[in-house]
Amino acid sequence: MRFIAGLCLLFACAFAQAQGIRVDTLEQAAPGLSDKPIRVRIYLPPDYGSTQARYDTLYVNDGQDMEAVGMQATLERLYARYEIRRIIVVAIDMPPDRMAGYGLFDRAKGEAIAASTKYGVVGAHAQLYARWLTHDLVPTIDTRYRTVASTEGRAILGWSLGALSAFGIGWQSAEMFGDVGAFSPSFWLSADNTNADAVQATRVVHALVDSSPPMSRPRLFFGIGTKEETDDRDGDGIIDVIDDTRELIDGWKAPDGTARKGVRELGQGASGDAATLFLLAGGRHDQPSWARMLPVFLRWAYGASDKPPGS
Repeated sequence: MRFIAGLCLLFACAFAQAQGIRVDTLEQAAPGLSDKPIRVRIYLPPDYGSTQARYDTLYVNDGQDMEAVGMQATLERLYARYEIRRIIVVAIDMPPDRMAGYGLFDRAKGEAIAASTKYGVVGAHAQLYARWLTHDLVPTIDTRYRTVASTEGRAILGWSLGALSAFGIGWQSAEMFGDVGAFSPSFWLSADNTNADAVQATRVVHALVDSSPPMSRPRLFFGIGTKEETDDRDGDGIIDVIDDTRELIDGWKAPDGTARKGVRELGQGASGDAATLFLLAGGRHDQPSWARMLPVFLRWAYGASDKPPGS
C-alpha cells in the first residue's frame, strides 16, 4: 500500500508539472498613476489547481519585460529540477510614466523624493506607486489567490529604475516584504548634479538609508554586471554601479569625513544576513543580463525546494 501511495503521489506531482504554469491577467485601476488600468500578470505554479496549498508571492516591477528576461521558462526549469519551491509571481507592467512612477519616497512624510537628472525628473510619483502597490495591489492578490499573506511570504524585485523602486518600497515597508531583489539598481540619483563630488555627496538612496532608524529589514539581494558602464566618478578604478551598491551596503564617508550608515548597520533579514551582492561577470545593463541574474536570485530567495516523494 505504501508503494501504491507513493506511486500516486509521484504521478500527481508529474501531472501537475505537465500542466505547466498558468498565467492570469488582471487590469488593476491605478488612479493618479495611469488613466487606464495597469496590466498585472500572475504566474501560478503547475500544481496550483490540484492542491489547496498556499504559496509565497514575488512582486516584480517592469512586468512588460517578463518574456525578455525569461521569467516563465526560468521558473519551469527550476521547478523541473526541484531547485526552488513553487511560488506565485505577480508581474506588474510599468506605469505609463516610468520615470515618474519608479523612484524613492519618504514614507514618514508621505511624499516622493524626486531627483533631477539629464533625462528628466525621476520619482515624482514614487509615493503614489508605492501606496498603490502596497495598499491596492497586494490586498487584491491576497484576496484572489492562495498566498502566504505575511512578511516572510512576500518579496519584491526590479531592475534599473525598477530596482530603485523595489528597494525603496521594500526598505520602507519592512512589515510587508521579507526579501528584496535589485538588479542593476539606479543608486546614482542625487540631489545635486553640479559635479562628480556633488553627486557623490548627495546620492538620495544613500541619504535615505543613512537617515533610517535601526530595525528589522528585508533580506536584500543585489545583482550587478561587471560591464554595465565605464563611469567612475571617484576615480578608484571601480565602476559607479558597483561602488554605489557596495557603499549602500557597507556605509560610506561624507566629504567632511563623517561616517554614513549602510544597510548592514540598520537591520538584519530573517536569516541574519543584511545583504548579498552578486557580480555577473561580463553582465551589462540590459535584459539578457537580468535574465542571467534571475535564476541566481530565485535560488537565493526560494532555494528550499520540495523534493518529489522517494527522492
